[in-house]
Amino acid sequence: MVFSRSIVAELANTAGAVFTVLFSVIFSVGLVRILGQAAGGTIDSQAVFAIVALTALTYLPTILSLTLFIAILITVSRSFRDSEMVVWFASGQSLLAWVRPVTRFSAPIVLLIAVLSLLITPWSIQQIEESKQRFAQRDDVSRVAAGRFIESSGAQRVFFVESVDLPSATVRNLFVSHRSQGREGVIVASEGVIEVRPNGDRYLVLLHGRRYEGTPGQPQYRTLEFDRYGIRLDTRPDAPLAELNAKAKPVRQLLREPTPVNRAELLWRVGLPMVALMLALMAIPLGHVNPRVGRSANMIIAVLVFLLYHNSLSIVQAWVHQERLSFGIGVWVTHAVAAALVVLLFFRRVYLQRWIPRWITARRTAAS
Repeated sequence: MVFSRSIVAELANTAGAVFTVLFSVIFSVGLVRILGQAAGGTIDSQAVFAIVALTALTYLPTILSLTLFIAILITVSRSFRDSEMVVWFASGQSLLAWVRPVTRFSAPIVLLIAVLSLLITPWSIQQIEESKQRFAQRDDVSRVAAGRFIESSGAQRVFFVESVDLPSATVRNLFVSHRSQGREGVIVASEGVIEVRPNGDRYLVLLHGRRYEGTPGQPQYRTLEFDRYGIRLDTRPDAPLAELNAKAKPVRQLLREPTPVNRAELLWRVGLPMVALMLALMAIPLGHVNPRVGRSANMIIAVLVFLLYHNSLSIVQAWVHQERLSFGIGVWVTHAVAAALVVLLFFRRVYLQRWIPRWITARRTAAS
């Protein structure tokens, strides 16, 4: 049918442009944030691009939902603004006729959002969390970056090195500021290497350096020259990873461990595809524009509806987490309200020209 094909084609073109803009903006912001974390020593600088790609996967469900909503809204608004909708109405098409092509266009995207939210996003978050934990559990010397001050994992030492040789775990021209039992010390050495004892403990052995130690506020400082000086590192390479949070757990684990946190996370994942579908249908009546008035009011209302819907889902998720609302009610109550709003908006645009029927207004005018 010409009507359906033309709508789907325009929706596809608009959605492609909207997705490109949204993804570019969010990807750029995420890239800057992750590069800042890598520069500050929070994440491994060698895994920046992998973490950026995984982070982009976690953003995709929200980006796709917003893309679908904006694309349908823009397409419907343009049809009203350019008076194309008048032609469709004159040829016997109702606003309800948009539901079928919009649903056909939205179905693959909603299915993709479901796969992303239930399978891909948890896996991506799990990989990011494990990468951060592995980097946090690396020894202090492996975490330092040449030319930067890096705080140790125990927050008791600050390292500065001129150069780092990661394959051999060797640093050169090392400066260490440490604090222990109220005393502060500074160690400088020309070289440092990692040594592993038989029990698995790791030591940073400094070669050819000096140690200055004393109590702040007192003039007595002790100076010690050494050929070898060992510093025990706080972490071990075989330390187990910490338990992942609920966002990184697969669906089967959330179902197997029905704690309030896991139920709340499951509610969020199941709700994202429903949010995308409800927003797609809601965009049809919200896209109505009077060509003589403009479209600013409808766009503002549409943005507020999107924010309200997403925030409502977050509020319900928090209530399930706090056990103020049962999972059985929380999983559908937000979407039921959205579905009722969709029916009300369609009824308003198709069967009512105004929220207050004209005959009631006329009767009030005549009575006055």
